[in-house]
Amino acid sequence: MSRLWDKGEPLDEEILRYTAGEDHALDNRLVPYDVRASIAHARMLADKELISADNVRAIEKGLESIAQAHARGEWRITLAEEDVHTALEQRLTAIDAVAGASLHLGRSRNDQVLAALRLYLKDVCNDLASGALAVAEALDELAQREKDTPLPGYTHLQPAMPSSVELWAGGYATEIRDDAAGLAAARRRFDRNPLGSAAGYGVPVLPIDREHTREMLGFAEVHEPVTAVQLSRGKAEAQLAFEIHLLMQDTGRLAADLILFCSQEFSYVALPVSMTTGSSIMPQKRNPDVFELIRAHSATSLGALVEVLAVPAKLTSGYHRDLQLIKAPLFRAVDLATHTLAIIAHALPEVSFIEENIRMEQQLYATQDAFQLVMDEGVPFREAYKRIGARFRSRGKGGSDK
Repeated sequence: MSRLWDKGEPLDEEILRYTAGEDHALDNRLVPYDVRASIAHARMLADKELISADNVRAIEKGLESIAQAHARGEWRITLAEEDVHTALEQRLTAIDAVAGASLHLGRSRNDQVLAALRLYLKDVCNDLASGALAVAEALDELAQREKDTPLPGYTHLQPAMPSSVELWAGGYATEIRDDAAGLAAARRRFDRNPLGSAAGYGVPVLPIDREHTREMLGFAEVHEPVTAVQLSRGKAEAQLAFEIHLLMQDTGRLAADLILFCSQEFSYVALPVSMTTGSSIMPQKRNPDVFELIRAHSATSLGALVEVLAVPAKLTSGYHRDLQLIKAPLFRAVDLATHTLAIIAHALPEVSFIEENIRMEQQLYATQDAFQLVMDEGVPFREAYKRIGARFRSRGKGGSDK
């Protein structure tokens, strides 16, 4: 197997295994994007008369057939191939030797991988935002189903003021929509064409046209100057990982509420048997495992964010192999968020509240009683606060809040 950088010397197998790492497996999701970017690059080369029209047609036809075979599951990138770039060029060369030999003119794996990665992550931002909006809509539907169901509002996990399922679900729906907006905004740093920056210092001699590939690939702008491209590595990825983590925190808090509400001591919420698990020793148990895992997974997204932030920290300018290690935590965060959003949107329609079990104790109305006293008697709020507080202390139901 000859990799794109091979010069004929053998590579130690243990070194290959360590340096390639997970890349050969991770890069499978980049195949269609690398094909798009490669075809755009080839068309630009043909437009500049750097390769022939016949050559570019062979490149397009060959790469499209290779991508279709990959989509059908007929091949996967191997460790020996190391990454998506070698895998595609080797297969293209097997179809048409001249096309395969021409494909890499005027580019480096450094700008090649960034083009594919940015195209992929632009789609990811849109898909995750859509998934978050689906969860928000499921919360809207829950709020509508339970619009007349009261619910205590809690501070410090103590009963505080009257609320409702409609208000509770509406609060989460609003914040998850905010997360969707954050995910959509994360596209900005991905929306710059890196092609033509090559290894970080441009392409000498060749009259390449970076605007041509920008337009073909739908990037908002060309990433200039070429030296900025490698300096940007990790910034867009960290922003996306951060927005994913905020989303996972919100879904984790939603899950934590549902776990509390479906506990026997509360019994405010009923979960369908099909969405709970049992105990291997206690025959009576049904457990909200899915929500417990949703609650826990913000730890995973935080770990991914820290990894993405840490890899490029303190690197000098230019490309470093360290940057390869951003892919794994970023893809882990993307996959986790995608799966979690789908699970929540699937589960929420089956969640119901048991109104007869929801205790709306008199103490929940203490604040509005104090406000009513101000309205009825014109006393200062602090005086009304003290009077109402004294009533509850005399009943043994006092409490404090800040």
